[in-house]
Amino acid sequence: MGNRRTIALVDPYGAVNKLAAAFTDAGLECVRVQSTPQPPPSYGEADLNGYADNVVHDGTFDHLAARLAALRPVAVVVGSEIGVEFTDQLNETLGLPGNGTALSEARRDKFVQIETLRAAGLPTTRQLQVAGPDQLADWHRQLGGRIVVKPVRSARNDGVAFCDTPDQSRAAYHHIMSRNSVFDVPNESVVAQEYLQGVEFVVNTVSCRGHHRITDMWRYQKITVNGIRDRINGMTSTPPTDPDWEPIAEYSYQVLNALGIQYGPVHLEVMLTVDGPRLVEAGARLCGADVARYAVMLTGESQIDRTAQAYADPDRFIAEHRKPYALDNHGAMAFFASPVEGRLRGYPHVHLIEELTSCQGVTLRFKPGEQLVRTVDDESEPVTVGLIHPDRSVMLQDFATVCYLDGFGFYDIDPGQ
Repeated sequence: MGNRRTIALVDPYGAVNKLAAAFTDAGLECVRVQSTPQPPPSYGEADLNGYADNVVHDGTFDHLAARLAALRPVAVVVGSEIGVEFTDQLNETLGLPGNGTALSEARRDKFVQIETLRAAGLPTTRQLQVAGPDQLADWHRQLGGRIVVKPVRSARNDGVAFCDTPDQSRAAYHHIMSRNSVFDVPNESVVAQEYLQGVEFVVNTVSCRGHHRITDMWRYQKITVNGIRDRINGMTSTPPTDPDWEPIAEYSYQVLNALGIQYGPVHLEVMLTVDGPRLVEAGARLCGADVARYAVMLTGESQIDRTAQAYADPDRFIAEHRKPYALDNHGAMAFFASPVEGRLRGYPHVHLIEELTSCQGVTLRFKPGEQLVRTVDDESEPVTVGLIHPDRSVMLQDFATVCYLDGFGFYDIDPGQ
């Protein structure tokens, strides 16, 4: 392993795999830890480039912990959602700095998470741990209005349903419990929550020794498409000068404290209602969707580089944790929703997006020749666009143009397929 300090990354799949490069740049050596024998299929092929070793869980935790201890890591850091509790357990077993296991379940289980905030005195949403479809229908009938039904352990909006009637809630429950999660394991339980009205924000943070820093904040934009209500089709940056910044930031810090976050990245989704902020859910890991790449262009930093700093140079992190952003740009990300399906021939108008002044990247998740599906969740999202510009009016105009271009004419589908 050489003489450099070692960091162990648990399940660093997808875009968050870039964390290994950040630790390497900070002078640390990285080993990868797999909490499962194989990565979930939704993450694609695992990339071992940049890792000095790969430790795979063989079903015996003590055996894996002993193998990892022999590598003498200075910390174990979470990569993706499935590794949250495993990371806590490893840090505690090895006596390394971490968040402990006392509140691990609250950082992963969406029902326990909200109840933990309630116990800490924070304002929260009303909810139900669903024992069965009849109980759910009765609760919905008593609550009235629209509710949200979702798996207790998942991500990427997988299985989330907005239900206006008890019959819809029943159907959502059966749909969730009859299938595997996005992580390719059976859904174990369902939580129902009241539908929150308001504006939803993304708050990405990093913590070190209990000191919290917001690296980037965004405001969601939503549409109804393909029979899906509140489909997130984009988000625009929220600078510290925005009047919503302070109440969202203060509430987010309280959430982090209530969930026992001492170290590492957290991705929060917070709804600003007429009664104040309410947590939608929190993931004690990095934000996905390559948001970190655009955050660097937006503010001069991201969860990735601040996470590396928190472990490589904690004193500097703490000294800078309330320092203003280095950059003051404006940004947006657009998440496309295909209304059609079939064999994709191409994107005839993608060049119009690439020519926009603020365009910094277009990611095509479905390539020509592949089978395009109608978008109903994050997994079926065909295109992501990133926009960054120092002039907010330019960025907003380009964002409006991008949203206008998405739709029936954006996708060239082979009519014979």
